Amino acid sequence: MAKRGGFPGGMPGNMSNLMKQAQRMQRQMEESQKELETQEFTAAAGGGAVEVTINGKREVTKVKLAEEAVDPDDVETLEDLIMAATNEALRKVEEASSKAMGGMMGGLGGMSGLPF
Repeated sequence: MAKRGGFPGGMPGNMSNLMKQAQRMQRQMEESQKELETQEFTAAAGGGAVEVTINGKREVTKVKLAEEAVDPDDVETLEDLIMAATNEALRKVEEASSKAMGGMMGGLGGMSGLPF
């Protein structure tokens, strides 16, 4: 009598290896995320008049303003410089994150089109 459905004796070798690889990648992603969170990313605007530092958790940790950037009659320019420096620092965090995750996803070979 033939068995119906499932795989006799458990998962086939390829499926078992795939599960192990997925678990290993998950651990690597968690480690990379923790490492990224400890890094700091600094960007400047206005020729260095404004500097913003952001950590890997995307939290602003430091804002440095040059004296000449603080003009009470032109607050709008200072606001724009802070925004520009912050956005650039956030782009740096995103770039580092994508680079770290992209290296791991490359290890999937032909499976990189999967939605995980």
